[in-house]
Amino acid sequence: MSKPKNTTNRKLQSLLQLLLFAGVLLFLNILANARINGRALYGSLDMTEEKRYTMTDATRSLLEGLDDVVYIRVLLEGEFPAGFKRLQAATRDVLDDFRSASGYIEYEFEDPNTGTKEEINQRRELLSKDGINPVNLRVKGVEGTSEKLIYPYAIIYYKNRNFIVNLLENEVPGVPPEVTLNNSVALLEYKLANAIQKLQLTRKPNILFSAGQGELSPLETADLEKTLREFYETGRVTLDSVVSIGQEADALIIAKPARPFSEKNKFKIDQYIMNGGKVLWLLDKVAVNLDSLRGRQSYYPNEYNLNLDDLLFKYGIRIQPDLVLDMQCSTIPLATGLVGNAPQFDYFRYPYHLVVTPQSGHPVVKSLGAVNLRYASSLDTDVQTKTEVEKTVLLRSSANTRVQFLPVEMNFDFLRYGLEPDKFNQEPRALALALEGVFPSMYENRVTESMLEGLRQLGLQFLPQSVPTKMIVVSDGDVAKNKVNPNNQSFSPLGYNEFDRYLFANKGLVVNSLEYLLDDQGVIEARGKEVRLRLLDTVSAQRDSAYWQLLNIGLPLAFLLAFGLLYNWVRKRRFAG
Repeated sequence: MSKPKNTTNRKLQSLLQLLLFAGVLLFLNILANARINGRALYGSLDMTEEKRYTMTDATRSLLEGLDDVVYIRVLLEGEFPAGFKRLQAATRDVLDDFRSASGYIEYEFEDPNTGTKEEINQRRELLSKDGINPVNLRVKGVEGTSEKLIYPYAIIYYKNRNFIVNLLENEVPGVPPEVTLNNSVALLEYKLANAIQKLQLTRKPNILFSAGQGELSPLETADLEKTLREFYETGRVTLDSVVSIGQEADALIIAKPARPFSEKNKFKIDQYIMNGGKVLWLLDKVAVNLDSLRGRQSYYPNEYNLNLDDLLFKYGIRIQPDLVLDMQCSTIPLATGLVGNAPQFDYFRYPYHLVVTPQSGHPVVKSLGAVNLRYASSLDTDVQTKTEVEKTVLLRSSANTRVQFLPVEMNFDFLRYGLEPDKFNQEPRALALALEGVFPSMYENRVTESMLEGLRQLGLQFLPQSVPTKMIVVSDGDVAKNKVNPNNQSFSPLGYNEFDRYLFANKGLVVNSLEYLLDDQGVIEARGKEVRLRLLDTVSAQRDSAYWQLLNIGLPLAFLLAFGLLYNWVRKRRFAG
C-alpha cells in the first residue's frame, strides 16, 4: 500500500526547509567572521551601565590606522585562582575587541610554566632578563596549600620592536586584592593601546627640564628620566641661553625652582604656551624641608620668590602661601632618648608629609596608588580667566585637613603628644590641577612696537592667546625628586619613602601627567574607564533565596511546558482529519 502523495510532499518540504535553515545559519556564520578591508562585519551590544565593553573612539581610531601586524604574546595561560581567571578572560575579551577593529591584530596565550624543569628554568631566566618577574601566589587545594608562579604580562611586537606590558596593577596597602584586580581589568584597554601607540612613534618626543633658576638637578631626577628615556628624549634647557622655546620641546617641566624667573624668561615660557607648548609645573610655594628643621628649636619658613605669581594667575592658577597638613600622612624618625651613647629613634606621623589617595576619575590619576607630597600648598581653583579654561582637580587632601598660613612657627614638639583630630577639621584642599583650553598671554597689550620688530627679525611672532593646549600644576616640587646618596652619587627609586619603606606612586603621577600632556590622539581616555565592583547583598540573597531559586528553575520549565502544549495543540489542529 503506497503512502499518500501529500504526506511525501510534506516530508520533502520539511527537509528542504531544514536544509535552507542550515544553509542560512552557515552563511551568517561565515559572514559574521568575514572582513572587508580588515574590518569585521560583526558587532556587539554593550548593555553595561559603565560601557565596560565599549572601546573608546581614540583606541578604535588607533587600531584602524595600523599598517602592519601587531603580534601580542600573553603569558596568562594555565589554571589560575578565580581572580586571575577573570584577568585572563578580560584580556582575551579586549584583544578580541582589538581584532574586531583591525585585521592586523594577532595574539596568542602561552603558559611559561610548561615543559621540562630545565626548559621552565631557562624560560624564566630569559623572562627575568627582560624585566618580567612572576607573581608568587599561594593556592589552596584539596591536598593543602601550594605556591604557583604567575606571569601577568603581555609582550607586544610591531615592526621589529617590542614593548612589555604589566597587566597587573601594584598592590596598595589597605586596598583589598579584588579591588586591585578590578583596577587591572579596567586599565587593560589603555595599557595595550598605549603600548601600540608608543611602538608606532617614528621619533621620540622631547621632554625638557628648565634650568637656571635652581631647579632639581639631573641626579635628583635621574630615576624619573631613566623611565622616560624608554620612549622620550630628555634634557635641560637653560632659559637664559635660548632666544625662545620652540617646537624642539614637546613638553617642558619646571621642577622646583628656587630663584626668581626674569621677565625675559617668563616671556619665553608664555610664548611657548601660546604656540601650543605643554608645561608641567612642579612648584614649592614655601621654602622648607626636613633638613632645614633638624637641629633647631623652631623655624619660620618664607615664601619662595619665583616671580611667577602673575604669570600663573593669568592662566587661572594661584598657589596659596600656606602649608597643608593632613592626618593621612607618612612618618619621620625623631630621637627620643639614648641607649648607651647611641640615640634611640621612634617614628611619628608627620602631617606635613601628606599621603594623598587620588579620588578623581581623570585619566592621569585613575586607579593610581597613593602619592607622597612634602610641604605642599593649597591651590585656588576659583581664579577667573579671560578665555575658557577647563580645570580638573587631580589631587586633594583628605577630610582631616588643616591649613597653616605664613608666617608660622615650625617645630617637632607637637608630634610627641600625638595628632589631635579636632584640629584637622578643615575642608580638603586642591594640591594638583589639570588645565586645558585656550590660555591668554600675560603680555597682551604690553608688547611695544620695537619689541614686535625685534621678534620679527628673529622670525618669531607674538601671540596674544594660545592655541588649544594643556598644562598641569602640582604644589610640591619634590614629587619628581628621588633621594640621592651624596657619598656614592647613587639614587633611590622615585617615590620611595625610606622611613615607611614603601614605594609611593609619585613616578606614576609624573609619567601619567606627561602622557596626558603629549597624547594628542586621546588614547589616555581609556585610562578613565571604570569597571565597578557590585557587591552581593548577602542578607537579601539569603532572605529571598527560595524566590530566586523558583524563578530561575521553575520559570524556564513553565515556558518549556507551555511551548510543548502549544506545539501539540497546533499539530493536532493542522493534521486533524
